[in-house]
Amino acid sequence: MLTTRSLVAPTTNPLLEQALRDKLQRRNEAGGSLGELEPLAVRLGLMQNTLKPAFHHPQVLVCAADHGLAVDGLEAADPRRTADTVRLLLERQLPLTVFARTQGMAVQVVDCGMADELPSHDRLLVRKIAHGTRNARATVAMSVAQAQAAMRAGMEIADQLVGNVTVLAGVGTGAHESAALVLSRLTDCAVRDLVMSSPEMDTDRLAQLLVILQGAQGRHRDISEPVEVLAAFGGFEVAVMVGVMLMAASKRHLLMIDGLPACAALMVAARIAQPVTDYCVFCRSHNHLGLDQALNLFRASALLELGMDSTDGTGATLAWPLVQSAGALLTAVADGEDGGPSRPLPPSDGQEPGRPSVPGSDPGSAPAGWAG
Repeated sequence: MLTTRSLVAPTTNPLLEQALRDKLQRRNEAGGSLGELEPLAVRLGLMQNTLKPAFHHPQVLVCAADHGLAVDGLEAADPRRTADTVRLLLERQLPLTVFARTQGMAVQVVDCGMADELPSHDRLLVRKIAHGTRNARATVAMSVAQAQAAMRAGMEIADQLVGNVTVLAGVGTGAHESAALVLSRLTDCAVRDLVMSSPEMDTDRLAQLLVILQGAQGRHRDISEPVEVLAAFGGFEVAVMVGVMLMAASKRHLLMIDGLPACAALMVAARIAQPVTDYCVFCRSHNHLGLDQALNLFRASALLELGMDSTDGTGATLAWPLVQSAGALLTAVADGEDGGPSRPLPPSDGQEPGRPSVPGSDPGSAPAGWAG
């Protein structure tokens, strides 16, 4: 009988968790409680399996792609073309890049499947699967083979990053609608709730969106397997982020999830290897009501709520100092204080997490996300 174990190790460790809480309690005796920073600090310690979590070389990955659904008129919601957004990012003309630079975070844009070809740039990583996905109302947005190729590309990107912190955000015309379709199918959440931007959203615009999206849902009503759902509805940027998440979590790296496309990618990744969510904190860059619903699906809230309406990833750059501060509660040693050990006891099983593989890419493999 085949014995299987998850490729992404859960962070559950009662002994370490108690040691982390005790360490924070000792700090509280001198400085008082720091509220929500404390459970965040505990999570960071559990992610790295240590009493002294350390983070370095934070990286913002903005994954960009175009979507076939855009031919149905989605441009009305976001008149800026995907290539224009990417150019602004590369030229450091958006708040995201300003804040990232201030916080010492490197920004890299990944061309996962833009319709346009852009000149080479040292901050542009080209991993183009195709020049945009197909229209999900007429056919699958991408083939399963393309979805797997995009996931492999994401794994390779994550494997080569020098840091252990990655912000993930997706951009592109139709990206939010594509993400809403993925999330709706994998969770049975009404797609209307995921695309509703505000209570004041134009009713005619909402009706038009629902005609488009419900048409796509009807076309692929029988698809439920996660990678097939990704192929039917998703964007190439979502598929690449799935690969990044699986690889980064397998290496116990911190993932900062910002925006609806990143949430859709996380939902797919969690269906492949559920413990990936243990390595995530959530951020937001706008007040879109659909994002409220997406965060609710993970029973999560954003680290910061600033009422912004900006490019996905912007909120994460502002939340990064909070993460650093939470980690410092465990690592910064006061004058005269004993630094203490890194772990309460050696790990009980001594096992290292496995490295993920693309689900379904090996016909003889075990169930998706598992290895014998």
